[in-house]
Amino acid sequence: MIKFLDLQKINLKYQEEIENVLIQTFRSGWYLLGEKTKSFENNLANYIGSKYAIGVANGLDALRLIFRAYIELGIMKPGDEVIVPANTYIASILALSDNGLVPILVEPDINTYNIDISKIEEKITVKTRAVLIVHLQGKIVFSEELKNIAQKYNLKIIEDNAQAIGAQWNDIKSGNLGDASGFSFYPGKNLGALGDAGAITTNDKELEKTIRALANYGSDKKYVNIYKGLNSRLDEIQAAVLDVKLKYIDHENEMRQQIAKQFINGITNPKIILPRYPDNKKEHVWHLFVIRSEERNRLQNYLAENNIQTLIHYPIPPHKQEAYKEWNTLSYPISEKIHEQVLSLPISSVMSEDEIENIINRLNLYQ
Repeated sequence: MIKFLDLQKINLKYQEEIENVLIQTFRSGWYLLGEKTKSFENNLANYIGSKYAIGVANGLDALRLIFRAYIELGIMKPGDEVIVPANTYIASILALSDNGLVPILVEPDINTYNIDISKIEEKITVKTRAVLIVHLQGKIVFSEELKNIAQKYNLKIIEDNAQAIGAQWNDIKSGNLGDASGFSFYPGKNLGALGDAGAITTNDKELEKTIRALANYGSDKKYVNIYKGLNSRLDEIQAAVLDVKLKYIDHENEMRQQIAKQFINGITNPKIILPRYPDNKKEHVWHLFVIRSEERNRLQNYLAENNIQTLIHYPIPPHKQEAYKEWNTLSYPISEKIHEQVLSLPISSVMSEDEIENIINRLNLYQ
């Protein structure tokens, strides 16, 4: 069986280093807001190129806290609108709803699955305060056009960087393109923890101070609460593990890029729509390798019968979810087509050449 993602094997690559820091952290007697978290925050900020990095409990909280901080700072208020891709994972949208902000859905580009920047301006109203871009599947989405739109309408650009750590646009890393960025270190991500974990990066000192307080019960010093805050902190154990794995993220991404190139060059079946390999490989870190097929379920069953695990990211678009039943009658045909046709193949730094060739051959034999 070719697993979709062999997390055990990925983490065992760094077993000795990870076990050493786990023991150090356990023996230290300090498990929250300590030196391991400070070290990871500093190293993450240096890697991304941002002034600040704040460790939080998970990726959803990272986005929730960014928007909550903008509300506390008076830059946004409940009822304001935020533009967001229609085909994103629902967490991007939940972060807005949780803050009383109104998500405005914009269709993706069918070729990249990322938000279609050319369709953003037509959705802007007097209530629009931000654009939430999602670097979906590891492919960066950014442009001079987007920067100009944000400047013209005085909008914040927030990045959902849950899937694209290490990707670059014009030598600027994702997570340092907009005003703030939320990261997820869910175990299956390119940089994965051993549980839930997340972070925020920004170059805005006031935003950083506000987020730190909000994530710690709204407290900027012990027992002094200036906001009605949350409890969302990155613990020392996850920070220690992430600090080890951060050193290897570029190598991990390069291995994914190589496998993606092999898939794109090797899969020739006309029934399968492949993603495009970017001219600049740094634009895509291939968190997911997603193909499309008009008979997606049949193809998935065929691969399963041949011992190849696949997943669907994501089977139901946000506007068709029960959680957003007020949107259920809306039509976003490009998003709906994507959600009906996409299939994610195995891709990771621990795949063997035999496994890669097996996947290519099986797909080419599919009829």
